[in-house]
Amino acid sequence: MNISIVVPTKNEEGTVSDILSNCLELKDKLDVAEILVIDGRSTDGTRDMVRKFDVDLVVDNGLGKGAAIRQAIKHVTGDIVVFIDADGSHDPADIPRLIQPIVNGECDHVTGSRMKGGSDELHGDFAKFLRMLGSDIITLGINYRFNVRLTDSQNGFRAIRAEVARRLPLKENITTIEQELIIKTLKAKYRMGEVPTHEYKRKSGESKVSVRRMWPRYVYTWLKYMFSD
Repeated sequence: MNISIVVPTKNEEGTVSDILSNCLELKDKLDVAEILVIDGRSTDGTRDMVRKFDVDLVVDNGLGKGAAIRQAIKHVTGDIVVFIDADGSHDPADIPRLIQPIVNGECDHVTGSRMKGGSDELHGDFAKFLRMLGSDIITLGINYRFNVRLTDSQNGFRAIRAEVARRLPLKENITTIEQELIIKTLKAKYRMGEVPTHEYKRKSGESKVSVRRMWPRYVYTWLKYMFSD
């Protein structure tokens, strides 16, 4: 099974080079069909940095990470799609472990779990505490609704069979797509799995996720997608 690696970016000029260099090194270990950078209309030098590498670059429609992921799913050609953030919080060296349950025929969709692998971004201040608490509540609801035992519903580091991704009726334009992907995978009765992956502190820039501003959308879509068609 060949792999498409998708790297969503927005103003990540300080980290995208390292991510792409490490992803390109995987070509010696994996059957990588393509590496696709889908850029959220960066205003810094992100796209200039990307053009230095032998990867594909697409500019998204500017609606957010979720819309970019939905757009990328239409572009990719590999059997398995891997999504990895460009801010340095994910290690491309974990990709072989992430895809292995799919290669083995055990899962259709696998997320990296920060609860199993650790995180440098979920502890230390009140905002991070609220982020972790909200994530745990959403994950708990998903587990009891679908009789699974996941530990992380919000990580952007995942692998999914391309065929499955195309069949999911995804709608979210922002980072709520992370939980939407999991909920709709389970609702469609595809096999969901996790592997431990560590979340590292971002090396530069600031997070694009504002819990204070976005939490109503997280709660609304969590309940909507779990209990309605």
